[in-house]
Amino acid sequence: MVGDIVGKPGRKMLRRVLPELKRELELDFVVVNGENAAAGFGTTEGTANEMFDAGADVISGGNHTFDQRDFIPALDGEWPVLRPANYPEGTPGRGVVRIGKVAVINVQGRVFMPEGLDSPFVVANRLIDEMQDDPPAVILVDFHTEATSEQAAMGWYLDGRVSAVVGTHTHVGTADTKVLPRGTAFVTDLGMTGPVNSVIGSRVEDVLARFLTAMPRRLNVAEDPGPAQFNAVIIDVDERSGLANSIERVDRFLDLRDA
Repeated sequence: MVGDIVGKPGRKMLRRVLPELKRELELDFVVVNGENAAAGFGTTEGTANEMFDAGADVISGGNHTFDQRDFIPALDGEWPVLRPANYPEGTPGRGVVRIGKVAVINVQGRVFMPEGLDSPFVVANRLIDEMQDDPPAVILVDFHTEATSEQAAMGWYLDGRVSAVVGTHTHVGTADTKVLPRGTAFVTDLGMTGPVNSVIGSRVEDVLARFLTAMPRRLNVAEDPGPAQFNAVIIDVDERSGLANSIERVDRFLDLRDA
């Protein structure tokens, strides 16, 4: 499961790293969070194709899923591109997808996040209950949220019922990978795939202007051709029980000028 792809540097880093990792680690299934893939805001048809071509099986989303209006109709199409499942009824797209033995659930937190969403805990619980008649071998949950406490609570809430709960959104990878007591792999945040010389992917100048002047300013992706990072975790799951054997961070750093 790969942390938020941020703009062109993130897509370039994904293309550079993921195919090699799939061969090296013999990966069976890859989930990539793509809600920042198109210039930092949302996904387009072109950026989605780039991520699929690099090796993604599912693209998960978050609060920027609907930023690219032209892509919204595609959310109701056949592509395995998710938006958080706890958006109100009638919102385009879906928050869960099943491909073979693997189901992926995408939910969004409510602490320090946009208002108006249903409880991610209630929605995740309902979606898992709905799978009980024909349970998949593996259930992966991308919980897109700001607060570490909310993320941890979801991990404990779903422990033993899903294969993994991983956090996205903050773009800061955490060092707390673990398998919880009942067998669910957990990490508070995957991190991001994008430019190192940035503030969580955005140009330093844009972010400083906001903090120093308190004035609105558009945040642009730091198009630094130099160092980039790839943040992810690899999860080994027992297909018979659906529970995790292990979870490990997979972090790579490369100079894109050499790419």
